[in-house]
Amino acid sequence: MGIWFNHHVINQSTKSLTVVCSGFYFAARSFCNKLNHRIALKDKRLVRFDRNSSDVFALHELLQQCSKRTSLLVGKVCHCLAIHFGLVTDTIMCNILINLYTKCGQNGCARHVFDAMPVRSVVSWNTMIAGYTRNGEDVQALKLFSMMHREGTQMSEFTLSSTLCACAAKYATIECKQLHTIAIKLALDSNSFVGTAVLDVYAKCNMIKDAYWVFEKMPEKTAVTWSSLFAGLVQNGLHEEALRLLQSSQRKGIQLTEFTLSAMLSTCASLALIIEGTQLHAVNVKYGFHGNFFVASSLVDVYARCGQIEKAYAVFADMEHKNVVLWNAMIASFTRHGHSWEVMILFEKMQQVGIFPNEVTYLSMLSACSHAGLVEEARRYFSLLISDQTVEPNALHYSCMIDVLGRCGNTDEAWELIQQMPFEPTISMWGSLLGSCRKYRHVRLARIAAEQLFKLEPENEGNHVLLSDVYASSGNWENAVLARKYSKDSGAMKDMGKSWV
Repeated sequence: MGIWFNHHVINQSTKSLTVVCSGFYFAARSFCNKLNHRIALKDKRLVRFDRNSSDVFALHELLQQCSKRTSLLVGKVCHCLAIHFGLVTDTIMCNILINLYTKCGQNGCARHVFDAMPVRSVVSWNTMIAGYTRNGEDVQALKLFSMMHREGTQMSEFTLSSTLCACAAKYATIECKQLHTIAIKLALDSNSFVGTAVLDVYAKCNMIKDAYWVFEKMPEKTAVTWSSLFAGLVQNGLHEEALRLLQSSQRKGIQLTEFTLSAMLSTCASLALIIEGTQLHAVNVKYGFHGNFFVASSLVDVYARCGQIEKAYAVFADMEHKNVVLWNAMIASFTRHGHSWEVMILFEKMQQVGIFPNEVTYLSMLSACSHAGLVEEARRYFSLLISDQTVEPNALHYSCMIDVLGRCGNTDEAWELIQQMPFEPTISMWGSLLGSCRKYRHVRLARIAAEQLFKLEPENEGNHVLLSDVYASSGNWENAVLARKYSKDSGAMKDMGKSWV
């Protein structure tokens, strides 16, 4: 199916390509027909493109349009034409082809073009590295950068920023420091793109002091720079520092962005700061960010964590368009407040409006059923999860289902589910099973769960105490005493209770 756009004549002198409202396929067909006509008039062996002709320019234009609209099929046709007429040795043509393939998710094809280039420009390297980073192949991006460095190719700020993004995705602190050193050596560390990328990597790698140092050294700080530091502080749990930074930014007249506002609302939610959250809500309305999905989701979370579930739902209901993140935020808020029936109603409504649940949605549903003791409903949602081809069940989903079954006394079914799992049981699963066995006096399964926990966390005395309580509740006092004695002899320690205050 073609992509429609405004009538635009790319080449009037040779009429080699006319892109009209009928779309890319018509444009490509016109181009090929023109070429076939020229070949019919001359000996095919004598037909060559003049590299300065408008024919080459037309092909460039068509490939660039394919890149913008990720039209892979037409792009491959143009690539075939470039090969046929000997244009694949042209650096600009190859750069455009690499950009096309990476934007279409075809990194293998892009690398094939890249490797075959007789001469590569810095744009060639940047485009290929950025393509790897964009498509999640961060290791390949780092390897290609190392190859570029070994060959002595001149780097730009775009080279470093793209490679630093790959470091951030892999939490590669050593590589980040090396890149930071290269940036200082090339006098690119003062560039806002490079500085922000370095700051972002340090913040994501829990190196917040280094992130602050980079931030202070930057001569020019953009809104993205401030947002990156805000997000880094929030991700590292430094919520009070994030609030102080917000006050500092406001005194300096830095304009808030929707990303900064979302991060600060997350801080208010974590600290249960209803006054500051309400003030940020007013700022949200003032700046016109009330239609942003992520800001609205953060607002819902703030009000829910501060105990004002009605205001949370008012924010949710006020959004004309809702994505799955916003639906998940409201479902999780109802779950946190124990409104299990409202959770189920929302789950049905979101599907009615065409929003499909993801792994977070199913986790909230199972959690709501667990807290409310709704076994049959939990079985139904778990069955939907298993049959959903778009969602991959993970350990958290199984852990929730095991908890649901254990809380209601179905310890045998919980044990069967553990045995059927496609991955190894986690500590939380064994702990949930052991706790359920204590309540329902299931000695055999309690012993199995306890033995696994002794292997996974031998220094936790609480597991020995739980097993002892299982024996005691079933009247097996001898084994209860032995379990307590073994706990003392092993040197295991029980975690001390902590108060939030």
